[in-house]
Amino acid sequence: MNSTLLDKLKTLKEEEKEILKGNNVINLNLYMSPSSNIVDSNKILGQNKLIYVQAHTRFIHFSKHGHNYVEFVYMCQGHTFHIVDDEVIELKAGELLFLSQSVMHEVFPADFEDIAVNFIILPEFFDYTLKMIGSEKSLLRNFIVGCHKKNNNHVSYLHYKVSDVLPIQNLVENLIWNILIEKQSKRSINQITMGLLFLQLMNFTDKLYVGKTNFEEELMIKLLSFIEENYKEGSLTDFANILHCDLHWLSRMIKKITGKTFTQLKQIKRLDQAAYLLTTTNLTVSDISYAVGYSNVGYFHRIFQKRFSTSPNNYRKCK
Repeated sequence: MNSTLLDKLKTLKEEEKEILKGNNVINLNLYMSPSSNIVDSNKILGQNKLIYVQAHTRFIHFSKHGHNYVEFVYMCQGHTFHIVDDEVIELKAGELLFLSQSVMHEVFPADFEDIAVNFIILPEFFDYTLKMIGSEKSLLRNFIVGCHKKNNNHVSYLHYKVSDVLPIQNLVENLIWNILIEKQSKRSINQITMGLLFLQLMNFTDKLYVGKTNFEEELMIKLLSFIEENYKEGSLTDFANILHCDLHWLSRMIKKITGKTFTQLKQIKRLDQAAYLLTTTNLTVSDISYAVGYSNVGYFHRIFQKRFSTSPNNYRKCK
């Protein structure tokens, strides 16, 4: 992380100075109304703001609480321990934790070098993000949609272990910088950056750990992870064998949950990977076709054209 930004986040807040003086009771009036355990966005955001960033308060235990906004925690360095709906989570440097409005959250004391950033976000901030990520089913999209609903009973949290993914680290740092340092930046910049972050995260289901889910969501997690890791040669039979379930039942369930067949989902992943290779490598179109699992280059051209409304070569030139 940029040293200027990290130094700013390390600076002791007035609240932390009081804690270090021996006042070991957190000032709840900064966060919630009297006789409430719900952290109130109005106490933090102020007027006309949809998103805000602040360094996590260290040195003290933050007892079990809810919140009326979406919380997104990024660990800049060190680590912190959280309890989310009675499940203990260790958040390490470079990792992300998204919390829905429906969860109960508790945070253990952090040391001086444990630097975390809390994003306080109202659900309507994600409207532009939803447009950017489109209508393809994913846990991340389901999470955002669920955040618009009161008493959402779907995924309680998303924990992304993406410390080794540089584009994600850069996008999070840009968000923090724009909100914390460039305070006059336009909302649209932050919304676009968040959208780009989510588009990146959607490619890393293998690094995603999920809170309470129902059966269909659990199946979807396993399906997306399997396709992510086996899009070139993996088959529905292979997936059924991993789950120890009936092939025809699994096929029907995938269609019911996603609206697409296993083959269609695998094709989407293959073509998205091909598009990525076209813009990031010098491989020939034929080599890319083979790399993503298509030995028939002519067929690859046809389905690529259908998905992206242009040929592979034109796609490379335009990007």
